[in-house]
Amino acid sequence: MWRRVIGNVAVRRQLHRALSSKSGGSGKSGNVSAAVDSMLLRSLKEHYLEVSKMTPPPKVSPPSPFEIVKGSLEGTTSAVLKKSVGNEEISLFVMRLAHGGDEEDDDGINQLFLHVAVSKPNQADSLHFLCGLYPDALGIHSVSMRPKLEDLEMSDDPTQYTGPSFEELDEKMRDVFHGYLEERGVNESLFPFLQAWLYVKDHRNLLRWFKSVGTFVHENPSAENTA
Repeated sequence: MWRRVIGNVAVRRQLHRALSSKSGGSGKSGNVSAAVDSMLLRSLKEHYLEVSKMTPPPKVSPPSPFEIVKGSLEGTTSAVLKKSVGNEEISLFVMRLAHGGDEEDDDGINQLFLHVAVSKPNQADSLHFLCGLYPDALGIHSVSMRPKLEDLEMSDDPTQYTGPSFEELDEKMRDVFHGYLEERGVNESLFPFLQAWLYVKDHRNLLRWFKSVGTFVHENPSAENTA
């Protein structure tokens, strides 16, 4: 969806014609700058309005007892969902996986990167799972012990051993780790909510980007001050 909105070839051709027509004329770069700025502002406004009219996905609630972390839509790396189970706190962070080419259609988010942190109040470190989340499955990529965190801005210490590759573990242990997450409600049932949450976040981020770039260009005095 977003690639279709911003990938307008007609706009690029119009910009090329404007530059070509101005470059060989009066020689005043201010005229060129003003024309390009005006075209860019018009394009940003058109795309802003187009995106703002898009129909949001149906509202989806997270599986109980997970609760949405307040302010998570405004942050870049904060947890999305949290819940407490006994003396454990489970925090979920989510991101898009890189575009998978033909595997992901233009309007869909069909695979997610899920970071699960299980922490205990009397422990300095948390148990971290890096997972791929799909509509019908969850796959664990790695399991490690790391310091507790409030966001995903982790820096790996190359001297610290974080554990074996998940694929190096025998099948029985891998199955037990999957059962560990399943027992805590971390499974494919999370996908509908997290998919919708990412759609809304992408929508807000794109609107914010169009607005901030437009504000910057509009307040740029270079074209007005060029003789």
